Amino acid sequence: MTYPLQFRQKVFLTKEKLSLTYQETSDRFDIPIRTLFRWQRQLEPVEKRNKPATKIDMAKLLAHVNDYPDAYLCERAEAFGVSLQAIFYALKRLGISYKKNENASKSQRAGTYNL
Repeated sequence: MTYPLQFRQKVFLTKEKLSLTYQETSDRFDIPIRTLFRWQRQLEPVEKRNKPATKIDMAKLLAHVNDYPDAYLCERAEAFGVSLQAIFYALKRLGISYKKNENASKSQRAGTYNL
Protein backbone atom coordinates (compact mmCIF):
# COMPACT_ATOMS: atom_id res chain seq x y z
CA MET A 1 0.00 0.00 0.00
CA THR A 2 1.33 3.43 -0.89
CA TYR A 3 1.02 6.54 1.20
CA PRO A 4 -1.01 9.38 -0.35
CA LEU A 5 0.81 12.36 -1.80
CA GLN A 6 -0.69 14.73 0.80
CA PHE A 7 0.75 12.65 3.64
CA ARG A 8 4.17 12.56 2.01
CA GLN A 9 4.13 16.33 1.62
CA LYS A 10 3.04 16.75 5.24
CA VAL A 11 5.95 14.60 6.43
CA PHE A 12 8.49 16.79 4.65
CA LEU A 13 6.80 20.04 5.70
CA THR A 14 6.93 18.88 9.33
CA LYS A 15 10.57 17.87 8.89
CA GLU A 16 11.49 21.34 7.62
CA LYS A 17 9.24 23.24 10.05
CA LEU A 18 10.65 21.52 13.14
CA SER A 19 14.19 21.14 11.73
CA LEU A 20 14.13 17.38 12.25
CA THR A 21 16.73 14.95 11.02
CA TYR A 22 15.71 11.98 8.90
CA GLN A 23 16.00 9.68 11.90
CA GLU A 24 13.79 11.93 14.04
CA THR A 25 11.25 12.20 11.23
CA SER A 26 11.31 8.45 10.83
CA ASP A 27 10.65 7.95 14.55
CA ARG A 28 7.95 10.62 14.69
CA PHE A 29 5.88 9.23 11.78
CA ASP A 30 6.88 5.58 12.26
CA ILE A 31 8.15 5.34 8.67
CA PRO A 32 11.39 3.57 7.71
CA ILE A 33 14.22 5.99 7.03
CA ARG A 34 14.86 4.35 3.65
CA THR A 35 11.32 5.30 2.63
CA LEU A 36 12.02 8.94 3.45
CA PHE A 37 15.11 8.93 1.24
CA ARG A 38 13.08 7.32 -1.57
CA TRP A 39 10.40 9.98 -1.19
CA GLN A 40 13.07 12.67 -1.32
CA ARG A 41 14.05 11.47 -4.80
CA GLN A 42 10.46 11.15 -6.04
CA LEU A 43 7.60 12.43 -3.93
CA GLU A 44 4.73 11.37 -6.20
CA PRO A 45 3.66 7.72 -5.91
CA VAL A 46 4.35 5.63 -9.00
CA GLU A 47 1.12 4.44 -10.61
CA LYS A 48 2.47 2.26 -13.43
CA ARG A 49 5.72 0.61 -14.35
CA ASN A 50 7.63 1.71 -17.43
CA LYS A 51 7.93 -1.81 -18.68
CA PRO A 52 6.16 -3.72 -21.44
CA ALA A 53 3.40 -5.95 -20.14
CA THR A 54 4.74 -9.09 -21.74
CA LYS A 55 7.43 -10.51 -23.96
CA ILE A 56 4.76 -12.13 -26.13
CA ASP A 57 3.87 -10.33 -29.36
CA MET A 58 0.11 -9.91 -29.06
CA ALA A 59 -0.45 -9.69 -32.82
CA LYS A 60 1.35 -13.00 -33.34
CA LEU A 61 -0.59 -14.59 -30.49
CA LEU A 62 -3.88 -13.44 -31.98
CA ALA A 63 -2.84 -14.85 -35.36
CA HIS A 64 -1.88 -18.12 -33.67
CA VAL A 65 -5.29 -18.28 -31.98
CA ASN A 66 -7.03 -17.69 -35.31
CA ASP A 67 -4.89 -20.31 -37.07
CA TYR A 68 -5.11 -22.92 -34.28
CA PRO A 69 -8.31 -22.27 -32.31
CA ASP A 70 -8.25 -25.67 -30.58
CA ALA A 71 -4.64 -25.57 -29.39
CA TYR A 72 -3.96 -26.15 -25.70
CA LEU A 73 -2.20 -23.56 -23.55
CA CYS A 74 0.85 -25.80 -23.27
CA GLU A 75 1.08 -25.98 -27.08
CA ARG A 76 0.86 -22.20 -27.36
CA ALA A 77 3.45 -21.78 -24.60
CA GLU A 78 5.83 -24.12 -26.42
CA ALA A 79 5.28 -22.28 -29.71
CA PHE A 80 6.14 -18.93 -28.11
CA GLY A 81 8.81 -20.21 -25.74
CA VAL A 82 7.12 -18.95 -22.57
CA SER A 83 5.36 -20.44 -19.54
CA LEU A 84 1.74 -21.53 -19.30
CA GLN A 85 0.96 -18.62 -17.01
CA ALA A 86 2.36 -16.13 -19.51
CA ILE A 87 0.10 -17.48 -22.26
CA PHE A 88 -2.88 -17.59 -19.89
CA TYR A 89 -2.51 -13.93 -18.89
CA ALA A 90 -1.75 -12.82 -22.46
CA LEU A 91 -4.96 -14.44 -23.67
CA LYS A 92 -6.78 -12.83 -20.76
CA ARG A 93 -5.45 -9.40 -21.82
CA LEU A 94 -6.71 -10.08 -25.33
CA GLY A 95 -10.13 -10.98 -23.92
CA ILE A 96 -9.98 -14.53 -25.25
CA SER A 97 -11.44 -17.30 -23.15
CA TYR A 98 -12.42 -20.81 -24.04
CA LYS A 99 -15.92 -21.94 -23.23
CA LYS A 100 -17.29 -25.41 -23.08
CA ASN A 101 -19.37 -26.62 -26.02
CA GLU A 102 -22.80 -25.03 -25.79
CA ASN A 103 -24.37 -28.42 -26.57
CA ALA A 104 -23.82 -30.04 -23.19
CA SER A 105 -23.64 -33.80 -22.92
CA LYS A 106 -26.78 -35.70 -21.95
CA SER A 107 -25.60 -36.26 -18.38
CA GLN A 108 -25.27 -32.49 -17.83
CA ARG A 109 -28.68 -31.50 -19.20
CA ALA A 110 -31.30 -30.39 -16.69
CA GLY A 111 -33.08 -33.23 -14.96
CA THR A 112 -30.82 -36.05 -16.14
CA TYR A 113 -28.04 -36.25 -13.59
CA ASN A 114 -26.18 -39.50 -12.98
CA LEU A 115 -25.65 -40.14 -9.29
